[in-house]
Amino acid sequence: MALVETVVNLVPKSLRSLALKHQELLKFAAVGGMTFLIDTLIFYALKLTILEPHPVTAKIVSVLVATIVSYVLNREWSFRTRGGGHERPHEAALFFLISGIGVIMYAAPLWISRYVLGFDAPAVSRLTEEIADFVSSSIIGTLLGMAFRWWAFRKFVFTGRPDRVADDSADT
Repeated sequence: MALVETVVNLVPKSLRSLALKHQELLKFAAVGGMTFLIDTLIFYALKLTILEPHPVTAKIVSVLVATIVSYVLNREWSFRTRGGGHERPHEAALFFLISGIGVIMYAAPLWISRYVLGFDAPAVSRLTEEIADFVSSSIIGTLLGMAFRWWAFRKFVFTGRPDRVADDSADT
């Protein structure tokens, strides 16, 4: 049984048709959840160690690593059923161009929080700085970046129509 089918069977019957109708979005969200964890772990590992004085740089590095993972997972799972609208090198170039714009959207709220609003020590406590960093980069930045990337990937990168509603072969 396919992974998606197994998960959909856990959804209450009244919502199953909705889940099946939007399985591409659900897969994209699952990839987003995985890459959110990768991004957050790398961001804090860098921010609390070697890039402590440069949190925006730490965020950019963490998003870049998460973006590479995201391309592989989105290409091979989330949008796999779409017929290729582009040759793979062209598709990858568009993916990373859009993701580059996404990096700006992920990092901008942190930059605004730190350098416009002044939520950094010693102006605020270390706890306030950490909370502001988390909210601005990991919540606001992630939501902005993911919304933009969902729209742009479907519009410009993975442009083919889905071949089938349920993908039974490769989700096992």
